Amino acid sequence: MHRKILTPVAALAAAGAAFWFLTGAEGLDAQALASVEPGDAARGERVFWAGGCTSCHARPQAQGDAKLELAGGLELTTDFGTFVAPNISPDPDDGIGAWSEADFANAMLRGVSPEGAHYYPAFPYTSYARMETQDAADLFTFIKTLPPVSGAAGEHQLSFPFNIRRGLGLWKMLYLNEEPVLALGQDASEALRRGQYLVEGPGHCGECHTPRSFTGGLEKGKWLAGAPSAEGNGIVPNITPDESGIDSWSASDIAYYLESGFTPDFDSVGGAMAAVQANMAKLPAEDREAIAAYLKSVPPRPNGYPASQ
Repeated sequence: MHRKILTPVAALAAAGAAFWFLTGAEGLDAQALASVEPGDAARGERVFWAGGCTSCHARPQAQGDAKLELAGGLELTTDFGTFVAPNISPDPDDGIGAWSEADFANAMLRGVSPEGAHYYPAFPYTSYARMETQDAADLFTFIKTLPPVSGAAGEHQLSFPFNIRRGLGLWKMLYLNEEPVLALGQDASEALRRGQYLVEGPGHCGECHTPRSFTGGLEKGKWLAGAPSAEGNGIVPNITPDESGIDSWSASDIAYYLESGFTPDFDSVGGAMAAVQANMAKLPAEDREAIAAYLKSVPPRPNGYPASQ
């Protein structure tokens, strides 16, 4: 019995077909979308501040009510290239005003555009994947109440091979997971579970506070242990209850810091965290307390970045 030997051309075609099949963009299943109730803007505002939407999608340096004009334009310069935050205002032409609720949920929870393309994970959908679909619907309803802003933000500036979006399908196979990062005990309080949800999901704290592999995925074994800044300027601190992190902070210290911006040492928040803290200050006190409870419960880790940084 003779075996057929694939020619190099046929082998290449087979590999290309396999790549195309494996890297397709997958959205939410119909059942997940069908279970969602009509969005509630009041609940959505709470998700909006927890998710820090203005930090990336408002115009750079926006203040006051201008933070609610989600025109985009913020540039994030990384080792992979420069990513530009898009306009997500309700403008129907340049923003997301023409999107459906399903379009928005697929973007948030699966990193898939309405056209079926992959979004780059500078948009932290690997954390948002842990959100409830209902929260995405509520958030979308709130965003639709904000001012529409015309004008598209700039394009990403990426070199080969990072400009090939299709390859993100393989990346997502490694790093897109809706399961919690940490396993909580069955006796975990509702506050602790709420804190986990906020930190691991909409708050996407791990996206900055956890080191990444050379492929850009989070090293979850060093969860929240601090990391070099993705933009190459300084470090993002360790926020685990390790002596090199926030072991000396009480849960009330953490909650107060998120509310006021003041540390237990009477220092004040600075850098990129200033915008995050401003968002957290708009949450109900119980959410800040839940975040604090979760941060005090995570395993202590030594700093996740080199000591020289």
